[in-house]
Amino acid sequence: MQSRTRLRALWPFIPYLAMSLIHVASNAMHGPLTTPTKALLMPLLALPVLLAWKSLAPCAAVMLLLAALFFSWLGDEAGLFFPFAPELPLMLGFFGLAHLAYIALFLRHLRVRRLPLWTVVFVLWWLLMIMVLGPHTGSLLAAVGAYGVVLAGTAATSARCGSMIAWGGAFFLSSDTILAFRLFLPDAMPDWTSPAVMVTYAIGQGLIVAGALRALRHGRDAVDARRPAADDTREAMA
Repeated sequence: MQSRTRLRALWPFIPYLAMSLIHVASNAMHGPLTTPTKALLMPLLALPVLLAWKSLAPCAAVMLLLAALFFSWLGDEAGLFFPFAPELPLMLGFFGLAHLAYIALFLRHLRVRRLPLWTVVFVLWWLLMIMVLGPHTGSLLAAVGAYGVVLAGTAATSARCGSMIAWGGAFFLSSDTILAFRLFLPDAMPDWTSPAVMVTYAIGQGLIVAGALRALRHGRDAVDARRPAADDTREAMA
């Protein structure tokens, strides 16, 4: 029974998984499908959320999840959607908004434990990134530093959630760490790090969404379980 439930929960992710594999393969081979497949990743990842909408609660949490995916999509395609503006600042801004949506989602709706003490490592990560990359960021130092804060915040607050979401936050952090080195220290990064950015990104986003859907379905179950008791109370008062 549980295996059937898991299969039903998995199948809406199949288009996203397939597109992620195609994108990473094209990226590794510098193929022509790299750009169009990247543009489809976040919309396809939003598909399981939309299909499960009626089984999820609360609505505010679902909206935060969709907002995070929407701003991630804009960050992915900042250069395509806004060719008249500098791409990197826009990318940092949109992904910063995505991370703020994730942080709000984790803290308000998905947390299940206190902040683990080991998450202090994310503060050390931020300090190390600023020390190593800061001299190479030029006028973007403040923006990169601020983005690093919210990125570390996503990873730290994801550790307060279930293990699937926590792993998703860790992979997301890994992806942006590799990307930062590719952007600001490109000569030090081998070619294989380009698909590595997208592998870790796709895994991170996928795990976060899958973990959130599982938790929010339990939220709907809790709402449905409380509803008969509330109805009985109203009938008794009447």
